[in-house]
Amino acid sequence: MQTENVNLPITVTVRHETVTDSLREYAHKKIEGLHLDYPRIIEAKAILDVQKNRHIAEIILFCANHIVIEAHTEGPDMYAAIDETIDKIARRMRKQKTRLLKKRRPHRNESIRYIDESYYDESAIDHPEESEHDPEPFIVHTDNYRIRTMYKEDAVMELELTDRPFVLYKSARKDCLTILYRRKDGEYAAMRLDS
Repeated sequence: MQTENVNLPITVTVRHETVTDSLREYAHKKIEGLHLDYPRIIEAKAILDVQKNRHIAEIILFCANHIVIEAHTEGPDMYAAIDETIDKIARRMRKQKTRLLKKRRPHRNESIRYIDESYYDESAIDHPEESEHDPEPFIVHTDNYRIRTMYKEDAVMELELTDRPFVLYKSARKDCLTILYRRKDGEYAAMRLDS
């Protein structure tokens, strides 16, 4: 699993003071160093403000699933304010993950549609009337995968936390193999693999 945000768009704005390269790099390094956990960060903004002897650091994270996490801290110097704000942001990210895990588990088929899908080679599309029966599906890709028993909500969480396009798991409710994947419209879909 990835532990750093790679190529994360970060905007650092400094008010009432000129920004130094070391301050900008420090803010970038701290934000990029946030453990890549749920929710997945899409964009980050850091606003550093100096008012008389007050140093205020504000960080806003725009995350997946329309989640916005914001924290600000006033400190004796800007570096200390950035550190404390990053700590607050990390706590709020953990709180978002805990909130998702504690949600009441929905009833079966409430949040995920199960559909049957098959892949066919090009010959099935070109001449459908010539085949006497349905064409044979073919394997698109093979992969080694550790299968765990879990609920679909846990599988959704695992899909959010990894870069894989799917999660293969044994359903704790149905006792069958299931593939969970994200559709092009951003929704989740699951397909049961009955033997």
